[in-house]
Amino acid sequence: MRRSSTYFNCRDCSARHSSIFCNLSEEQLDDINHHKSLSTFRKKTVIFNQGTTPHGIYTVNTGKVKIYQLMESGKEQIVRLARPGDVLGYRALITGEKYLCSAETLEESTICFIPKAKFSEMFEKNPTISRNLISLLSSDLRKAEHKITELVEKPVKERLAETLLFLKEVYGLENDNCTLNIVITRGDIANITGTSTETAIRLLSEFKDLNLIDFNGKKIILKNLKTLSELANLTD
Repeated sequence: MRRSSTYFNCRDCSARHSSIFCNLSEEQLDDINHHKSLSTFRKKTVIFNQGTTPHGIYTVNTGKVKIYQLMESGKEQIVRLARPGDVLGYRALITGEKYLCSAETLEESTICFIPKAKFSEMFEKNPTISRNLISLLSSDLRKAEHKITELVEKPVKERLAETLLFLKEVYGLENDNCTLNIVITRGDIANITGTSTETAIRLLSEFKDLNLIDFNGKKIILKNLKTLSELANLTD
């Protein structure tokens, strides 16, 4: 379910400092502010669906979002996780294609929407945004290539350790400096890792027995980052 949110000024948005809009002038921010809308999406709400036509771009103001592709088998394949400042749906908008993926909130999130006409105007007239988008595209391609390589070469235990560290990198830790700052299902963890839910649950239990992690309800506590990094082969 989606509901309208209160007005929020782009100048006051801390998330923009980590987005493609980080270097815009106050005048340019005011222009976006005039055309954008801000809405709140409850947990597990779809922001846009695979196969539909984009009418603008979305940026995450607060909250967490997963971007996934629905396979022919009906299984979801998570391709990216988004956090505040991240842009959603930009590739389909630039290429004029339909969305290749869907986006769904992992928790209650506030999402900004910039209409296609305004974003196209900004993309054509503002070299800073153009450069930032090219950089973003390159980064996404590099991550996709890495994901393909690790699925072929890495054992599932190494991939799971890397997934836990990846979640830490994207969403950080809570104030105790060891609990992942995200509540994520075991199914989604398995999806990111590239394994079955049953295997992910079994290996998470093994990690707990080895004192690498622990659980607090649905939350995961990382108890030994050094060993997890070694297990994931991320020490180079």
